[in-house]
Amino acid sequence: MTTRTAPIRRALTALLLCLTIATGGLAEAQDRRRKVIIDDEGFALMHLMLLDAPDVDVVGITTVSGNVWANRATALALRGVEIAGRTDVPVVQGATYPLLNSEALTDRWETLYGKLVWKGAWMKAWVEPTQQAAPPYYGPTDPVLLPGGNARIKPSPEIAALFLIRMVHAHPGEITIVAAGPLTNLALAQRLDPSFAGLAKELVYMGGSLNPRQVLANTSAGDFAREYVNTPRREFNIRFDPEAASIVLHSPWRHITLVPVDPATATQLSPDLLGRLAKVATPAVAKFIGAMEPGFPLWDEVAAGVWLDPTIVIAKETLFVDANTQFGAGYGDLLSWDKAYRPGLGEQPADVVRAVDPARLETLMTRLIANAARPAKRR
Repeated sequence: MTTRTAPIRRALTALLLCLTIATGGLAEAQDRRRKVIIDDEGFALMHLMLLDAPDVDVVGITTVSGNVWANRATALALRGVEIAGRTDVPVVQGATYPLLNSEALTDRWETLYGKLVWKGAWMKAWVEPTQQAAPPYYGPTDPVLLPGGNARIKPSPEIAALFLIRMVHAHPGEITIVAAGPLTNLALAQRLDPSFAGLAKELVYMGGSLNPRQVLANTSAGDFAREYVNTPRREFNIRFDPEAASIVLHSPWRHITLVPVDPATATQLSPDLLGRLAKVATPAVAKFIGAMEPGFPLWDEVAAGVWLDPTIVIAKETLFVDANTQFGAGYGDLLSWDKAYRPGLGEQPADVVRAVDPARLETLMTRLIANAARPAKRR
């Protein structure tokens, strides 16, 4: 080694050492990100919140029938990840039909016990006038052509229940499942693999209803609160597939956070909020947000927010919960007990969120949407 090359070699060695440390630090930071799978009926602000959170690794999005059929939910999710610039996240289609419930059974139930306010994929018209537009009706296998066109990317060829099982085995104790639709996929996964729930880190579920009250004094909020006046325990996600909900709520999760509709009655996707979110978003996301219909409560966004920032929760309690699977007037209603009064048939304890701070939630949403628009953002 000559005296001229020695300093060069020392400099190169130091540079390689710095690169190794930096790369290792980045890999360690990536490993520390919280892993989550989103199980839902399409694509909404909730997905953007989780995709845009810098400390979150969205392992995949699984779809299920609920508000729309599973094939349409999948098409919406595929286009959503394209709009968000996150085509690295796999979209996996799940169950088309509930375990036992059906459109025909629901029609029969309504002739016996009265009309449902919302029926999701089975919805043909609102029972009475409401601020929101009448939803289009499709069959479960009708071709899907989204307004503005379908995504260029394709869904994963895997089945959602098998994807869920595979992921919790690959990352035991690390995966949070944020479910914001009927629980059919999770019930199928649990029945196929009894170790499924125990291998996940936790379940955060938007579903159920305890005793919500109208908080916002406007027409749109009143439209959504009117059902709870006479049926305070009914909520769509559980009502669409009560049997699946009961299976999942009896499964041995390490931890369950239940976000019923109650806290969402104080929230709303207002024109003002939509404007603020669009203002800080990327052009593609801003266009997506601008096409959203205002007036809906922030059901799913509350669930995502509670997991991302628990400080938005201002009231919660621990309850043991189940879904009513008896085909009667209370079919699909949420059942709940304090510990001493539970039946003792395998019900699991859940942290039930009763109220959140809407202002803190909206601030969180705005910050996360803005985060995605920053050029230096790392995935």
